[in-house]
Amino acid sequence: MTSSMIVPVIDVQNDNFKELWPAMILAIKTASFIALDTELSGLGSRKALLAECIEDRYKAICNAARTRSILSLGFACFKKLENKDDDTYLVQVYNLTLLCSEEYVIEPQSVQFLVQHGFDFNKQYAEGVPYLKGNDKGGDSNGINMRMLFVELLRARKPLVLHNGLIDMVFLYQCFYAHLPDKLGTFTADLSQMFPAGIYDTKYTTEYELRFAASYLEYAYKKCKLDNMKSLEVGGKGHHLFLEFCKYSGHLSSYVDFRPCLAGSSLEGPLNVCQRFSAYGWCPNGSQCPLSHDTDLIIQHDEKNQVEKKKKRKRKRKNSSQGNVDIEGASENKQVHMELKDGEQGPDQLIPDSKPPPATEQVDGTPVQGSESGEKMVTEKVEEGNGVAKPQAVSADEEIKTDKEKVEGNGVAEPQAVSADEEIKTDKEKVEGNDVSEPLATSDAAKKEKSKRKKLEGGSHRAGFDAFMTGYIFSYAATLTERVGEPPCSESWLPECLNKVYLSGKSVPMHIVKSTFSKSSKAHMHKMDIVWGKSFSSSVASKAEGTV
Repeated sequence: MTSSMIVPVIDVQNDNFKELWPAMILAIKTASFIALDTELSGLGSRKALLAECIEDRYKAICNAARTRSILSLGFACFKKLENKDDDTYLVQVYNLTLLCSEEYVIEPQSVQFLVQHGFDFNKQYAEGVPYLKGNDKGGDSNGINMRMLFVELLRARKPLVLHNGLIDMVFLYQCFYAHLPDKLGTFTADLSQMFPAGIYDTKYTTEYELRFAASYLEYAYKKCKLDNMKSLEVGGKGHHLFLEFCKYSGHLSSYVDFRPCLAGSSLEGPLNVCQRFSAYGWCPNGSQCPLSHDTDLIIQHDEKNQVEKKKKRKRKRKNSSQGNVDIEGASENKQVHMELKDGEQGPDQLIPDSKPPPATEQVDGTPVQGSESGEKMVTEKVEEGNGVAKPQAVSADEEIKTDKEKVEGNGVAEPQAVSADEEIKTDKEKVEGNDVSEPLATSDAAKKEKSKRKKLEGGSHRAGFDAFMTGYIFSYAATLTERVGEPPCSESWLPECLNKVYLSGKSVPMHIVKSTFSKSSKAHMHKMDIVWGKSFSSSVASKAEGTV
């Protein structure tokens, strides 16, 4: 069972973008790291996105980014608080509804999926923050707009955290930065200079560091939350993760969507888990599936299987030492999950039942091309959030407050009003709150309704909340690093995951490094002059001359 939390997500649209600008910039500048997530209008050919050659795959993603658009951008700023017990973060989450001002393709499957999960297209077209793609046009490099928000993100020099982030990075570059370069090596060279503090992919972290049974976003988030709570309950040694959220007052509170993270379910007896959803984070039957899509129950099911496997291995060793033969067959391994972006099904693929070997290092920023026969084929990511809570009421020139408050009982607290001139107070929400289980429905109709509601809650999309889940996974993984006696240094939070981006269907990541054989793009160099001034180009040129 997992503890309960209330996560405030600030909704940003065109009518309050300028009002919230100072608060967003302050959150970015003071963050220890920033987690991002996007909702897209489509991705194009799924087969091309999974091309064996990574250069071909990059070209397919570039084509999608040039012809599709970002509909929503979420970012979560995690600020590590000093002089606090364990690892405590102040978290601020923003969800921006966007509208591309140029023509773009929107795919019916994406529309259907997003509508089913609460995305409001009427709101997007009426109130979306406008932006233009590609290189700067007119006054894009000045003023208050999305491109300048991205510039401020670069100027902050904070670690960037994504989940299955290759597609996100390509879209962010095309939509808010500059025209995409034609070659992957140039793209990775640009990224290495854009984010000098490093890029982290929590899907790679989940697969190769945490080694969970599945790594789609909602599963990884809830598993981290559950493990953190269990460690707290048993008084485990080392650091634990605690979160604090801001309290938004007055007019500003009207922009806040309070997202409840309810305590996990706990049921005795057999768990009728949908194996497809359990493995992939997606099911073609959706809410009509008669089996459970409850991620909490799926995690319980996986942990129960893990305990049984350990017992069988112990029994097998015992029988072997006594000269007996274990007649029981080995339990089936859980299939490697297949993640999909925007709920769309990828091409039919063979999913091996074994985990790929650990990733190996590369030297030039281009991924190693290995044999596909022993590698899992995984499609684009699914972004799962929690259920949509009603927005409540807030004020923009006010200072943000945060108050200390433990998440107890069911964890659903009413938002508190705050005056406009008050300073920021923090509110500590411990992740270990009390266990709360929802009462079991008594009638068949109630059971079906509850099951359908749980499916919708588990799959509801929100870029802001997905960014929060991504940041939570990263911060929890960082506490584990500290727990084993390797505290994160200022240069790297998770050294083994620094600048390694997960690649679907590959056993090695893509490394975000500048190869000695690749040059940065001209559009990027021009943009860096805007971000850092003309000194950037001259300093890069002088370094290049020094290496000749």
